[in-house]
Formats: sequence, structure tokens, C-alpha cells
Amino acid sequence: MENLLFSLNVTLPIFMLMVLGYIFNKLGIMDEKASSWMNKFVFKISLPVLVFKDLVSQDFAGTWDGKFVLFCFFVTSISIAVITLLSGIIVKDRPKRGEFIQASYRSSAALLGIAFIQNIYGEMSSGMGPLMILGSVPLYNIFAVIILMVTAEGSNSKEDAGAGKESNIDKDLIKSTLIGIIKNPIIIGIILGFIWSILHIPQPGIFKTLVGDIAKLATPLGLMSMGATFDIRKAVNDARTAFIATFIKLFALVAIFLPIAIKFGFTGEQLIAILVMLGSATTVSCYIMAKSMGHEGTLSSSIVMLTTFGCSFSLTFWLFILKTFGLV
Repeated sequence: MENLLFSLNVTLPIFMLMVLGYIFNKLGIMDEKASSWMNKFVFKISLPVLVFKDLVSQDFAGTWDGKFVLFCFFVTSISIAVITLLSGIIVKDRPKRGEFIQASYRSSAALLGIAFIQNIYGEMSSGMGPLMILGSVPLYNIFAVIILMVTAEGSNSKEDAGAGKESNIDKDLIKSTLIGIIKNPIIIGIILGFIWSILHIPQPGIFKTLVGDIAKLATPLGLMSMGATFDIRKAVNDARTAFIATFIKLFALVAIFLPIAIKFGFTGEQLIAILVMLGSATTVSCYIMAKSMGHEGTLSSSIVMLTTFGCSFSLTFWLFILKTFGLV
């Protein structure tokens, strides 16, 4: 019950921020133009600063666990590959397929994950959360850029290309995708945060406060913007797809990979970090990136809402299983 109450206290305010955004839109306080500006600000400034803040103060050298980081890396890669294959069967519309793939694998590792781990192990946790972020979040963003660019409305693909132009179109797509990865603000934030931490560059008090204040804007602005542009009618049309993605995100990935993690000998905080990586709510940055890269975003926002509401109960269920078997 204590863990359920904690989970609800973490996730319900997130859910309510989406609802507030929807209400503000209906009241005429937050229109399409305001939502578009908020999306752009969160994607280019606030989210990268948030990821930078989460990584910059970590002692990666002192807490390094190569086996754990590699496990997170390979499990994330396999999850993305399997979901991508399944998406061809589940979602026929190409732009929605991109949203489905991204929202089915991408967890709220930075926002929900660290809070969940620290609630169980306290502020003096051993640093498995940041190591999990290092092993998974860069892949989240790299593959998100690739998937969203390839599946965007009007993007070139082999199935659309003429036989004589395929190679040139493929080269252009590869080039634009690589540029998109290099210029992705969240990836830049991850790289800067990791380098800053490794080199032990000091953070002056004013700088640290400014970074913290900007990072705090990411969650409320991103969630209210998503709620303001949420279209219930379109969401109903995609309900089946959204529920399938929610099941994959909260239950299927955990059921497949958590037993493998146990077989590899991971216990305690390592298992909690892996649980968060596999089974926490879909991050709001899925919606922000989808909108920023030419997708409609309705399916992404539906999955974020469903997984945010559901993960309070699913994470508590998985935590109960782990405690029952004495693994945490």
C-alpha cells in the first residue's frame, strides 16, 4: 500500500497536468499557437537541460558497472527491434507506426525513474539509476530520430520510390537522419552531461540554480502542451493501438526481460532500475519529439496518458513480485 501511494503521488500529478492543459485549451487560455511554442521550447531547451542536470552531478567513475550498462543497452536495442517488427502487423498507417514504436519502448527514466529508485533506497542510492539512463536513454533518442524521420508523413522510403531513384533517395534519407541524430537537442544534453561529469567540471552556484530552474519547466510545460492539443475523437479511433502499446510498455517487456535480468545475477537497486527502464510510463518527450518531427501526436499522447495512469498500479504489482521472491 505504501508503494502504491507513492506511485500514485508521483504519477497522478503528471496525469492531472495533461488534464489541465486540455481544460485550459477549452477555456481559450492555451491555444494551438501557445502549445506549439511550448513544444518547441521544451524540445530544444528544457528537456536537454533536464537530462544534462540528471547526469552532470553523477559519479560515473565511482559507481561504474559495465555489465549492468551493457545489459540495459542490449535489452533496449532488442526491445526496439522486436516492437518495430510487431508494428508492421499492428499498425498499417506509416506515420502512426512511428509513434507506436517510439511510445512502446521509451520510458520516463529520468523523470519517474530516479524518484522511484530514491523512494525505495533513499538519497544515498548506489547510482544504478543514472547508469541505466546512460545505457538506455541515448538509444531511446537515436532510434526515435531514425524511426520518426523514416515514418513521417511525406518522407521518402523504398516503398514510395521509383526503381531508378531508390539509391539516391536512400542516401538522402540516411544523410538527413544522421544530421537529425547529431543535432538532436536531447542527445546533445546527454553527451554534455556525461562529459561534464567525467571531467569533474565544477558547477558554480548561480549556474546550478539556473540549470535547475530551466529543467523544472520541462515536465509541466510539456504535459500541459500535450493536453491542450489532445483530440478525444482521434484518440478513440486509435484506442486499440494505444491499449496494445500500453500493454507492451507496462507488462510485456517486463515479463520478458526481468527474469533474464535475474538470471544474470542482478538484484536490489539494479533490478529496480531495470524495472523502471522496461515498465515505467511512456515519457512525454515521445509526444514532443513526434510533434517536432512532423507527426500528428494524438497516438503518442494517448499512450502517454494511459501508461502514466496505469504505471502506478503496474509498477506496484511488479515491485510486490520482486519483494515476494526476496529480490529487493
